[in-house]
This record gives sequence, C-alpha cells and structure tokens, in this order.
Amino acid sequence: MLWEAVKLALSSIRRNKLRSALTLLGIVIGVAAVIAMVTLGSGASTKVRENLAKLGSNMLIARPGQSTFGPGGSTDSRAFDERDVAALKANLSGIRGVAPTSQKQVKAVFGALNYDTSVTGTNADWFTVQDWVIADGRPFTEGEIRSGTSVCVIGDTIVRELFAGQDPIGERLRLGNFSCEVIGRMAPKGQSAFGSDQDSIIVLPLRTYHRRIAGNTRISTISISVTEASDIARVQRDAEDVLRERRRVVPGEEDDFTIRDMTQIANTMASTTTILTGLLGAVAAVSLLVGGIGIMNIMLVSVTERTREIGIRLAIGALERQVLMQFLVESIVLALFGGMLGIALGLAIAAGGSALMDVPFSADPQVVALAFAVSALIGVIFGFFPARRAARLDPIEALRRE
Repeated sequence: MLWEAVKLALSSIRRNKLRSALTLLGIVIGVAAVIAMVTLGSGASTKVRENLAKLGSNMLIARPGQSTFGPGGSTDSRAFDERDVAALKANLSGIRGVAPTSQKQVKAVFGALNYDTSVTGTNADWFTVQDWVIADGRPFTEGEIRSGTSVCVIGDTIVRELFAGQDPIGERLRLGNFSCEVIGRMAPKGQSAFGSDQDSIIVLPLRTYHRRIAGNTRISTISISVTEASDIARVQRDAEDVLRERRRVVPGEEDDFTIRDMTQIANTMASTTTILTGLLGAVAAVSLLVGGIGIMNIMLVSVTERTREIGIRLAIGALERQVLMQFLVESIVLALFGGMLGIALGLAIAAGGSALMDVPFSADPQVVALAFAVSALIGVIFGFFPARRAARLDPIEALRRE
C-alpha cells in the first residue's frame, strides 16, 4: 500500500510540475541556507583557531597596564625592560622560552625598491616562542644579541616585495638611517587572527632595535611559551609573582601589567564565532518554516481540486487511512525532494563561499543529516492537516462537487 501511495504521489507531482517546483523552492532555500550558514560558520571558527595557533603554542602574553588585547592597544604604565625578562627566565620553570618584543613601523629600502613594514626587536627565543621556522639562513646568535650587531631576519612578504627572484641572504637592507645584513628568511605564516600580514616583518636583535630604531630601552610585550599546556595556569601565577616583585606592586594593590593566556583568547573568539553561527543558522531555519507553510498551502489547494476524486475513492471502499496516507506521502515526497536539492545547493554555496572568504570547507555530516531529517519532518507536520481534511471528506458531499 505504501508503494502505491508513493507512485500516486509521484504521478500527482508530475501532473503539476510548475506548482510542485514552486512548492519545493521554499524547502530548497531553507535547507540550503541552513547548511551554507553553518558550514561557513564552522569554517570561520576553524580559521580563527588556526590563525591564533600561528601566534605561538601554549603562550602567555605580558603587557604593561590594563590595555585591551590586540593590535593598537596602548598603556600609560611603565614599560618592561631587559631585567624583567632576565628575572622571568631565571625564576620560571617548565617553559620553552621568554621573548621580549618591541615594534615600530619603518620604510625598508633595497636598491630602488622600498616597502612600509614592521620592525620587531627581540631575542633568539622569539623564533621558538612564536613557532617561526627559518626557511633559509639562520637566526641570531647570543653574541649578536649581546653586542647589538646590525643583522636581521626577514619575513616572506619582504622577500617578495624587495628581493623578487633574488636570494636575500647576505644582502644589506636599509631601515631608516642604518642598514642591516640579512642573515635569515622565515617560512610564510599568512594572515593573523586580526587580519594583519604576519610575513610583513623584519626582526632585529633587541639591543640593535633599541639603539638604531627606537632610541630607548622600553619593551612593550613579553611572550612566554609554556612546555606543557597543563602548566599554563601555574606558569601564569609564577610570572605574575615575579613581575609584581620586580615592579614593586604591594599586596592588595592592582597590578600595573596584564598577562593573557592565548588559549583562553582562542577559545573565547572561537566560541563567539560558534554563537554567531548558531544565530545565523536559526535565522536561516525560519525559511524552512516558510517552506513548510508553502507545502501546507499547496496540499490544501490539491485537496480542494481533487475533492471529487477523493469522493469516488471513498465511495468505492477506500478507507480514511488510505486517503490520509496518499496525501501525507505526497507531502513527504515533496519535502524530501526539496531537502535533497537544498543539501546539494547548500554544499555548493558553502564551497564557493569558503573559497571566496579563504576559510576551510568543513561540512558536518551531522548538520547535513539533520537538515534532511528536518525537511522530512516538515513534510509530515505540514502535510498531515491537509491529508486529514481529505480523509474526513463526506463521500456524498464530495461527489456533488463539480
């Protein structure tokens, strides 16, 4: 009996192609919107985690003052100095390295070419802490860091913009009023979580930076890489104790520095993206409701048009449940067709959007299965009432209809 109901449903759909197509459209748009939004949101969350991971693993960021984390943050508190860095390295255990950093925008010049970029002053630990790989050449030696030698390591963007097709190792790069010898080239990392180009960077020994670029000895940030993720909280507490002592913060007084856990920042940003994805998915799901109302409307029209047919079937012995099954199956078939087309369209939109937005394409089979199940459920719910109306028609009244 079920197969007969399916064949009757398919026959009815073929007889009214345009009406069936318009009915399917609501379900197709709803399912496609949900899948596309959720897939793109999931890809965006993955991209955020990947970008934050590029900043370094198991990392703590110490900054003077209580400034907002991120590019452009500023503080009026006293800056760190090299003795703060030395104290942290001497008193912290379970760490891979401690890297002080100070940055400034400069114009780099090589030959007839110039490029505005960021210059960072730091020590040899910086490459380990920030998970940078030296693709060619070498990092600084301790002797170069102590003496403030004019050497530098450059990012992939600098190589591309100033040394197109030329080996930069051994060349001299001019930064403002002095020049430095390029001793290394870092492997590319791409954009950061904040949208900046991480490869547009020139790294100098900290003392070279202080003497030749900054003109002072201030350190704006100290990065601490922890060996084991389970030790992050302990190392953060120890680092806070060291800095409180160094900066003479008395008990009960508010710290004049901030130490942030990059893992917490990554989780916060990813959870925010997940919430936004859920909201977008919920908004898109409203179109599924609209599609279900469209199915109900068309099925009610179909019942009205086929009243005489229903009356004949009931008059020659068809049971109410058989009539109910016929119209219910027709509604479910329409919803399932719409669900399948919506899944295909949604995945295609998500794939195109992922390529356009440069985020990973991460289709979740559970979301796809849920969207398909919801489309079937919509067919059952919104098809039941028209089907019940058809099954409860009085055969005599139905046969009187013209």
